[in-house]
Amino acid sequence: MPILLKNCRIVVNEKVYSKNILIKNGKISKITNKEPKADKIIDVKNNLVLPGLIDAHVHMREPGLTHKEDFLTGSMAAAKGGITTFLDMPNTIPPTTTTAVLEEKRKLAKKSIVNYGFNFGATLNNISDIKKAKNVAAVKIYMDMTTGAMKVEDYDTIKEIFKASKLTIIHAEDINIKNAVDIFIKSFMSKAHVELKNQKFLSNKIKNRLHVAHVSSEKELRYAKNNPIKKQMTVEVTPHHLFMTEKDIQTLGAFAEMKPGLKTEQDKKALWQGIHDGMIDVIATDHAPHLKEEKEMANYPFGVPGLETMLPLLLDAFNSNKISLKKIMQLCCENPAKIFKIKNKGFLKEGYDADLVIADLDKRQAVRNDDLLTKCRWSPFEGKILKGWPVTTIVNGNVVYDNGEIKDIKAKEVQYAG
Repeated sequence: MPILLKNCRIVVNEKVYSKNILIKNGKISKITNKEPKADKIIDVKNNLVLPGLIDAHVHMREPGLTHKEDFLTGSMAAAKGGITTFLDMPNTIPPTTTTAVLEEKRKLAKKSIVNYGFNFGATLNNISDIKKAKNVAAVKIYMDMTTGAMKVEDYDTIKEIFKASKLTIIHAEDINIKNAVDIFIKSFMSKAHVELKNQKFLSNKIKNRLHVAHVSSEKELRYAKNNPIKKQMTVEVTPHHLFMTEKDIQTLGAFAEMKPGLKTEQDKKALWQGIHDGMIDVIATDHAPHLKEEKEMANYPFGVPGLETMLPLLLDAFNSNKISLKKIMQLCCENPAKIFKIKNKGFLKEGYDADLVIADLDKRQAVRNDDLLTKCRWSPFEGKILKGWPVTTIVNGNVVYDNGEIKDIKAKEVQYAG
C-alpha cells in the first residue's frame, strides 16, 4: 500500500527543504515537490523527517535476563525513541558465543517491531565458531569486566580473534584501548612495520578493522585516535557520557553507574570536541537495563537504559546550538550503516528502506519514568526537560509508533554487504 508523507522537512547538507516522500513496498520511492497518488496520506505538518536511527550498541537481555528486557519491550522502546534498527550485544545467558546460541537468538528476536542485527561474542576458545558465524555485524571482545563473565585477557587469543574477524568491537577502558591497538597491529604486522613512520603502509596492509565501544574520557579518545591505525579504527560514544558526569553519581547513586563509568566535566567537553572535530564516528545508547530493585541492592549491577532518550537529548542539544542535524544523522544513521555495512539503511534517499522518524523540534517535554516502554521503567534523565521529540516512527514502510501508540508489526533482521 503506497503511503505519502506530505509536508516534510528534510535536511540535505545542512539545508532544510520542504518535500513529500512516497513510500512503496517498504522503500522510499520518491522524494519530490509533487504530490503523487497514494492509498494513505500522512500529513507530517512541517515536522522534521530523519532516517531512522541505527543503534549499534544495545543489550536486549534475551535470552536469560528477560526480567530486565526482551526483544519485544526493547524494540517498543526503540520505536518510541526513533530507533529503527539495533545491533544486539552478546553478553546474555547463555552468551552469543556459539552458532547454536546465535540461531536461537535469531528465533527469539522475531518478536521485534524494529529491525535488528547481532554481534557475536569472543571467548578464549571459540575461534572456530567466530569463523562459522553467519550474518553478524561484528565480533565483540570484552577486555574489561562488565555484565556477564566474558572478559578475555590472553593477548595471543586476542590476536587470533582480530585475525578471524573483519570487524571487532572492543570493550576496552583506559590503557586497555592502547593495549588493544598494539595487539591489533602485532596481529598483522612484523616488528619492522609497526613504527609510526610506516603508518601509510599499515593502513594499506591491514584490511580488518577495530571499533572502540563507549569511549568515555579524553585519555581514551586520545588512545583511540592518536595511533598508527586510526584509519582502521572507529570510535563510539554514548549519550550518558555526553550529557552526564561523575557528579551525577552524588544525586543518582547506582542509577548513574555504568561501565565504563562517568567521568569529569573536562572529559565530557573533550568528547563533545571530538564530535565537532570528526574524531567520533558513532553515538550509540549502550542500552543496558536493570530493574529498579536491582539497582537499589548493595551489590547493584552496572548499566543504564537509553533507547527512548538518545534522540530527544540530541535534538535538545541541536536546539541549544550544540550539534547540527547533519552531525546527528552522520553519527546515528549514516556512519553506523557504513561501519557495519548494513544494507540499504541509514540514509534518506530514494531506493533505501523506508525506515524513518518524524520529529517535532518544538515539542518540549520532561523525561518521565511513567512514560517509558522499556521494561525497567526508569531513566537517569528522569525530570530533565528536553525540546525536540520523535512523534512517529516508520519501519520498512510501516508505522510502528505514532504519538504514544505502538503498532505491533514485526520487523526484519538486517543484512550486511561483504
